Amino acid sequence: MLKPVHYNTAEGKNRVNSLINRQFEISSQHETRVKEILEQVKSKGDQAVVQYTRQYDSPDFEIKDLAVSQQELKAAYSKVDNDFLSSIKKAISNIEEFHMHQKPKSWIMTREDGAILGQIVRPVDAAGLYVPGGRGGETPLVSSVLMNAIPAKIAGVKRIVITTPPDKHGAVNPHLLVAVSEVGVSEIYKMGSAWAIGAMAFGTETVAPVDVVVGPGNVYVTLAKKMIAGIVGIDMVAGPSEVLIIADEGAPSEFVAADLLSQAEHDPMATAMLITTSTRLAEEVPVELKRQLEKLGRQETATESLKTNGLLLVVDDLETATEIANRIGPEHLELLVSDPWGLLPKIRHAGAIFLGNATPEPIGDYIAGPNHVLPTMGTARFSSALGVETFLKHSSIISYSQEAFQKDADDVIRLAEIEGLTAHAQSIRVRQG
Repeated sequence: MLKPVHYNTAEGKNRVNSLINRQFEISSQHETRVKEILEQVKSKGDQAVVQYTRQYDSPDFEIKDLAVSQQELKAAYSKVDNDFLSSIKKAISNIEEFHMHQKPKSWIMTREDGAILGQIVRPVDAAGLYVPGGRGGETPLVSSVLMNAIPAKIAGVKRIVITTPPDKHGAVNPHLLVAVSEVGVSEIYKMGSAWAIGAMAFGTETVAPVDVVVGPGNVYVTLAKKMIAGIVGIDMVAGPSEVLIIADEGAPSEFVAADLLSQAEHDPMATAMLITTSTRLAEEVPVELKRQLEKLGRQETATESLKTNGLLLVVDDLETATEIANRIGPEHLELLVSDPWGLLPKIRHAGAIFLGNATPEPIGDYIAGPNHVLPTMGTARFSSALGVETFLKHSSIISYSQEAFQKDADDVIRLAEIEGLTAHAQSIRVRQG
């Protein structure tokens, strides 16, 4: 299932190169289907949303069922236990604390000639957050609610919309509704897949359009976000989940195997990678994987992921391991080594970095505080996690005094005329007097 391969072999180098050049392949059939869905939602609004919801989620769904009522939100609390509520509140507190540090400030600078320059930071007016249904509502992705809504709230977004597909009875899991209430969002709609993305981007009779659409989802959601980018802002076009573990001789094999499986169970297309300097781990981890797989609820998914996309790479030293990791640019990077902080300065490209044996990736998924919506498919080379900045925009401020204008006027005219923009130059000349 996961065969060790040494980097200093042709096979090892080929496997690494294939990961560096990995792409999220989407079929033309998927693209055609999503484009059709978006066009239907844009032209028919609620009618199209209800039609798709009946077809794929809830057969008896009606337009009046689109918005989750305040009664549904309140009733959800009676269906969850206090331990869940306690865990949600703890996660919210940690995520809020972390993201508060991300909020940038507006600023102003002045020059001696009276010119005033600066930048003003403002939130978008409305944000749409997509939350996947999770096995027809049986496994509600409550963490997605927290990771998307909290940065938007901290950014100061006045209107936050959440959409999630209903179950076959037209309901939303109470755990998810409680999470929505706890982060202070009250506008939630029962819509899923590409038609939910379209409804938030274009608006319908029931759903007013938003300015930014964020959140994870399947291939239809991902494609829809890609297609509406430019009409509204999006967080990122994300591929399947990834983890890369760098481990040395001191890393327990059961920890390494468990962490690989924690990503492999997401999706058959998920990528779980181990780069190690330890021949012991190379021998023990496959055995541990087989043992732990037998206890998993998503055994088939994890097995397929490891067989298709897994990697167990043996290298001569940690310097080689970090060089390869930087070339791959993984979504999640775990440093299960004796001195993770010593290795950290050598890491240039990763969505999130987890240091030490007591910091498995799921800690970041749920409770630590940093956002778990991260760049995948090597895009960590140039992009970042979802955060407060995702919901903000920056406007430049420019105010010239007459003295500042006269000082710069000739330079503007000269540069404008070189570019052949004579009207630009004239705009300056008429003010020179």
